[in-house]
Amino acid sequence: MPGFLLHLNATVQCSHGGMATPTSPNPKVFVGGMPVTTMPRQYVVAACPFNVSGSPVPCVTAQWTTSAMKVLAGGEPVLLLDSQAITTPNGVPLLITSTQTKVQGS
Repeated sequence: MPGFLLHLNATVQCSHGGMATPTSPNPKVFVGGMPVTTMPRQYVVAACPFNVSGSPVPCVTAQWTTSAMKVLAGGEPVLLLDSQAITTPNGVPLLITSTQTKVQGS
């Protein structure tokens, strides 16, 4: 299914509200002046407030499990608005709340 491409300024959060950012966006492909992100790259989660019985157990990283099927950047599939990711160590999904709205891929 087509979706808008994710880029460095996309708003991505873990299910608990921590902010997720890519470890290394593609340095050569830009959308709206920002580099796009690709599937093999891990995201880092900051400020996850999740805790169990008063002990912090924050989400730390996230790995993408789905991406574009037809659009590549530097030989790697780009991430789309409907791409899925799972966090470590909690196993909850990332939520994409905003991204650019001009370039779509599938």
